[in-house]
Amino acid sequence: MTSPLLRVADLHVRSAENSTGEILKGLDLTVNAGAVHAIMGPSGSGKSALASTLMGSGEYEVVSGSVHFMGDDVTDWPTDERAKAGMFLGFQHPQEIPGVSVIQFLHQALSARKGIDLSVPELRLATMGWMKRLGMDSSFIDRRLNEGFSAAEKKRNEMLQMAILEPAIAIVDETNSGLDIGIDALRITTQGIREVRVDNPDMGVVLITNDQRLIDHVTPDHVHILVDGRIVASGGMELAEQLEKDGEDAFRTVSIGV
Repeated sequence: MTSPLLRVADLHVRSAENSTGEILKGLDLTVNAGAVHAIMGPSGSGKSALASTLMGSGEYEVVSGSVHFMGDDVTDWPTDERAKAGMFLGFQHPQEIPGVSVIQFLHQALSARKGIDLSVPELRLATMGWMKRLGMDSSFIDRRLNEGFSAAEKKRNEMLQMAILEPAIAIVDETNSGLDIGIDALRITTQGIREVRVDNPDMGVVLITNDQRLIDHVTPDHVHILVDGRIVASGGMELAEQLEKDGEDAFRTVSIGV
């Protein structure tokens, strides 16, 4: 039997700065190759903490439990080792990197991820097709990474990275409120995920969002509701529709009995 792409078992996590309480309180999640999972829930429920923990962020400490990726226990792996192995995180708020262009960043990331040492001109040529598919102007590749980028441009840059690096799993961490993501960024995210999965159909996706519009466009295979550090309900698209209709309070009552 094939191992799941990602398996999170009884994961307990707390802040590395404030260890008085747990943020994730026994979370379980299994993602198979090619599957799209959406993680939804109220603000402060631990969604972004989950995304950061999966990528080994130093902001969070794993108290107990485990994260397995492609059969390996990566719970204690540093972020760069997880990225090399094929994990990708799209950030809520991508950082600016002064003095580094998009093409330079991609060159270093691709070399680390796959050991492919293309020259910058070769990589530029290789990115042209993807930039066209993602609706990006060719001059974008020479801009400084995220410096002065709009929300839409940051999303395009993330989708380009996802396309070039060909991860085995992509964790896409959106803003917690549907009011915080513009329609352009929403369209770019959904188009980018669809385009990348055409060429990389086995890529798993963990989409962290509370935006029903994004859910409607991506149509995940599985939807999970995260409340107070625990997944309190799992299902299909009907669960996202229930959250939209009944609101978060309906699931807060469920978490009390967990």
